[in-house]
Amino acid sequence: MKLYFSPTSPYVRKCMVTAFELNLADQIAFLPASAHPINRDATIVANNPLGKVPTLLTDDGQALYDSRVICEYLNAIGHGSLLPANGPERWEAQTLQALGDGILDAALLARYETAVRPEALRWPEWVAGKLDAIRTSLAYLEQHPEVFERPFHLGLLTIGCALWYLDLRYPDLAWRENYPTVAKCAQSLMTRPSMTQTWAMP
Repeated sequence: MKLYFSPTSPYVRKCMVTAFELNLADQIAFLPASAHPINRDATIVANNPLGKVPTLLTDDGQALYDSRVICEYLNAIGHGSLLPANGPERWEAQTLQALGDGILDAALLARYETAVRPEALRWPEWVAGKLDAIRTSLAYLEQHPEVFERPFHLGLLTIGCALWYLDLRYPDLAWRENYPTVAKCAQSLMTRPSMTQTWAMP
């Protein structure tokens, strides 16, 4: 398999944590890419019209995107249990995955506003709204520590990757200090071998 990647993409990392969990990481080759919201990479667009990473090329040449699809595909071919088959556990895992992805979406949109958009066109209220979405999401997790007690699944994996990205790009949020229950409960996520091995992508 081949993966279009960016070394700091939390969505790429989400896929690679999944691959490590399923012992599939050594079956994935990295394809360097320059995903950008404005200067789009034609090599990615040729396989994914959205021009985004991650994009996975399967052994039979099928292009898969986004991270949710790729992770479910890896879980299927790896005969994993990262996504419960059915019942309330499946929907909780999927909802936590959506929460983690939502934190990442908000973080990336806020970052694009400050790192990509020209200064004269920036909208501070937009950034404030996205950061508030992150804070309310963390507050929810602070109030529901029981979700961290579940058997490790794709939802918790995504939450772990979201917290890693906050460490990387938003240290001023000080999520460990401001949400101490999350920090305590997430410690087992952040120290899983699959998480530590993918801390620095190639």
